[in-house]
Amino acid sequence: MRFSKTINSGFLIGVVGIVMFSAKAIMVKLAYNYNVTAVHLLLFRMLFSVPFYLLIAFYVKPQNPEKINKIDYLWIILFGFIGYYLASYLDFVGLKYIKAGLERIILFVYPTLVLIISKLFLKTKITNRQIIAIIITYLGIVVTFWGELQLTNDKVLLGGLFIFLSALTYASYLVGSGWLIPKFGVLSFTSYAMIVSTICVVIHYLLIDRSSIFIYPYQVYLLGFLMAIVSTLIPSFLISLAIKKLGASNFSIIGSVGPISTIILAYFFLGEKLTLLQFGGTIIVIVGVGVVSIKKRLKF
Repeated sequence: MRFSKTINSGFLIGVVGIVMFSAKAIMVKLAYNYNVTAVHLLLFRMLFSVPFYLLIAFYVKPQNPEKINKIDYLWIILFGFIGYYLASYLDFVGLKYIKAGLERIILFVYPTLVLIISKLFLKTKITNRQIIAIIITYLGIVVTFWGELQLTNDKVLLGGLFIFLSALTYASYLVGSGWLIPKFGVLSFTSYAMIVSTICVVIHYLLIDRSSIFIYPYQVYLLGFLMAIVSTLIPSFLISLAIKKLGASNFSIIGSVGPISTIILAYFFLGEKLTLLQFGGTIIVIVGVGVVSIKKRLKF
């Protein structure tokens, strides 16, 4: 019974976090209407959110300090660099070339990458339930985005490459966070990783860009603030908590909710097309996600 409650709460927390996080793509596309650069937009996102992470890091201490080694802090630096700096930057650049909906179907390869990386480096077993869930959710994603798979120009292919690399780096972050979170705790780990990511973004800006960030209309800064709070600060903690409850592999499969929420948001805010076929794909994805949340006693 306790296991079931943990799974159900982790499932709900993960879905809410993913939906909030997926709204980021919509805000990025809206901000690009004002000719903001990817580096500036990412900088706004991180600078608006980092004060909250600094406060949390100062007041909240690691959960199990006796289990933390010095090398664990080096791992946090690595995964902070990979997860919320590199993955986000690659995603922001890719969104300049492709639609928000197509971005999500490419980004959705990360559940498979999580399982592969976990298998290769952590010797994690891939269960039959996870395989079934992946097959169902991939089927739903393919149905949902069937009309989006017509790659017709080089810019779309270039954007797709950036998004795939983003998926790879994000998958690496999920795997790493899966074994670091129990040592540091959700709040401390997330705060440390986001502070590292912010430092990386600032260094990127100072070394490569240095152009003025005070030249945009207020809408850009408002979108940057919303990305910081709604699509970064809150979901970063929700996602870390869900990973703690479910494990990186199960959470990565639940991530299939992200593409569906993105296409719905894109329909309302960006005017991207929504069809009956995409509604059908949504139902299939929900079924696939349900496979992860069922009780452990069910055997396949």
